[in-house]
Amino acid sequence: MQSVAESLERLGDLARSATVTQVSTAFADAGHELALVGGPVRDALLGRDVHDLDFTTDARPDRILSIVGPIADAVWDIGRDFGTIGARFGDDTVEITTYRTDSYDGETRKPDVEFGNRLEDDLLRRDFTVNALALRVPEVKLVDPSGGVEHLLSRTITTPSSPEISFGDDPLRMMRAARFTSQLGFTVDEDTRRAMTEMADRIEIVSAERVRDEISKLLVTDRPRDGIELLVETGLADRVIPEIPALRLEMDEHHHHKDVYQHSLTVLDQAIGYEKERHPGSEPDLVLRLAAILHDIGKPATRRLEPGGVVSFYHHDVVGAKLAKRRLTALRFDKATIDAVARLIELHLRFFGYTEGHWTDSAVRRYVRDAGPQLERLHMLTRADVTTRNRRKADRLGFAYDDLEARIRELQEKEELDAVRPDLDGEQVMRILGLRPSREVGDAMRYLLELRLDHGPLGEEEATRRLLAWWSERSAS
Repeated sequence: MQSVAESLERLGDLARSATVTQVSTAFADAGHELALVGGPVRDALLGRDVHDLDFTTDARPDRILSIVGPIADAVWDIGRDFGTIGARFGDDTVEITTYRTDSYDGETRKPDVEFGNRLEDDLLRRDFTVNALALRVPEVKLVDPSGGVEHLLSRTITTPSSPEISFGDDPLRMMRAARFTSQLGFTVDEDTRRAMTEMADRIEIVSAERVRDEISKLLVTDRPRDGIELLVETGLADRVIPEIPALRLEMDEHHHHKDVYQHSLTVLDQAIGYEKERHPGSEPDLVLRLAAILHDIGKPATRRLEPGGVVSFYHHDVVGAKLAKRRLTALRFDKATIDAVARLIELHLRFFGYTEGHWTDSAVRRYVRDAGPQLERLHMLTRADVTTRNRRKADRLGFAYDDLEARIRELQEKEELDAVRPDLDGEQVMRILGLRPSREVGDAMRYLLELRLDHGPLGEEEATRRLLAWWSERSAS
């Protein structure tokens, strides 16, 4: 955390920014309180970039609309029933929410929304003390009823009320605590951690969509390992994504293999490193990170203890792809994400055959064809999967993949490999063979695609000759 003087200066700069000044002046002129709250205040104190602006006020939703409507570039009220009005001012997106003192029935996450009248009461209902901070504007006064600044200084995650009450109100806060360990680099205090462990089963009342969103937010932090380890150690992962803690395979004194759980965390770390190296400044790649942490989830189901102390995991790639598809579907991930992650897991072992013998151009073409739009992610995942401490072996695998990527580039330049197509299209095939649309046309197109993959571009004349020979032989048989 920056110095106290720097933190106060950052808060002052935030309060004096154009959007905050415009909004706070409008509320003051209307006779209402307004305060920046939560993340923007926390991040300003930490010296982090502030993005979206969250405000809270004593004004009710209809009154908020009447104040911001005339001055905002756009306004939306999709969260009106919960007291939230959204607005856009230039490049800034803001949310303004009425003070709330919600109550919960303990059976579901849906609260009885109750509007409040005091800022301090609103802050005390929030998830963690480091988020229960507010900056009154325009007067620039910090409000901290639960010691959030002290916890920022000690880099500690704890709750404003007792963790049992807080997590009872919203069990998803337990997963959010894990996310903040990764996002902020903070440590969850012992009482909060103990409550997470004892109340882990409460997460089961939270919708799959909210759990999915929290897992996604955790994975796109700079160091998701810390949060994943906390989810596993507290038992939360057993209830939301049990395939990860299942990677902690029991070791046998006679059969030895690497720690699959720690290996998977290292693969995730290394995949993030390759992602940042290849695409500096880009948004985090959720698909790659999901594939990295899940790539070996087929191992527990396929582990076999062989004679001589050997351990095998035959077909764990195929099994893992099916398990990942099932879990991500249960978590309500979108189909494109599910298919991409499953494909990467299914293909993540393919490269290791390259080190066992020289691949033909045909084999390289098929590798590219099978990876499709996931090729670059497959490059990063495969490289990240090398976690051996044997420097000679690591170098050999690295050099082999350098060679494979070089060959792919060469074939791409010569053959437009990214868009491998048969040398003839369906209309040409029907004309040459005298066919109408039918299964036979599909068979012919598949034959031509195999030719293209095996031999590269043949040209229309040679492709026609081979097609006629194939059709003649097929017809005779």
